[in-house]
Amino acid sequence: MASTNDLKNGLVLKLDGDQLWSVVEFQHVKPGKGPAFVRTKLKNVLSGKVVDKTFNAGVKVETAVVDRRDMQFSYMDGEYFVFMDMGTYDQIHVARDVVGDAANFLLEGFEGTVAMYEGNPLYVELPAAVELVIEHTDPGVQGDRSTGGTKPAKLETGYEIGVPLFISTGEKIKVDTRSGEYLGRVNS
Repeated sequence: MASTNDLKNGLVLKLDGDQLWSVVEFQHVKPGKGPAFVRTKLKNVLSGKVVDKTFNAGVKVETAVVDRRDMQFSYMDGEYFVFMDMGTYDQIHVARDVVGDAANFLLEGFEGTVAMYEGNPLYVELPAAVELVIEHTDPGVQGDRSTGGTKPAKLETGYEIGVPLFISTGEKIKVDTRSGEYLGRVNS
């Protein structure tokens, strides 16, 4: 249990039964008239839904201990992604729906953060950008090399993104893992 005075960004609260909510923003407000309160923006850990919630100042809220560990993606085991804790070498199996969109950017050896609650994986968080090789893309047409044009390209993970016309098969690019957008070439 914690008081609303102890709220900070990233803290995970247990509200509405057993739902886990992460504090995205909080603001202590002391109006000229009436009691103080805390205005928060909370994100559901599992669904990603964001809501605004107001608490009276000093109210007790239940916190959840979420264990965030840096782990390395090892391999696929059927529908499960196997991650290894680099400190203990323990392996955990994470279901595809828990990995979510991060699966589009995972290669063996990539590291990410796996959040666990009571021994169950909640979500996988990758770095903001990863470097991947273009497995296939059609060549750009001569004369189409002006700015602004894009073409589809298949990454080595099998995911397809839009890249500028001058990018060719075999090049290494940087990709934003949150939006799936092309960020630039990687100079080897």
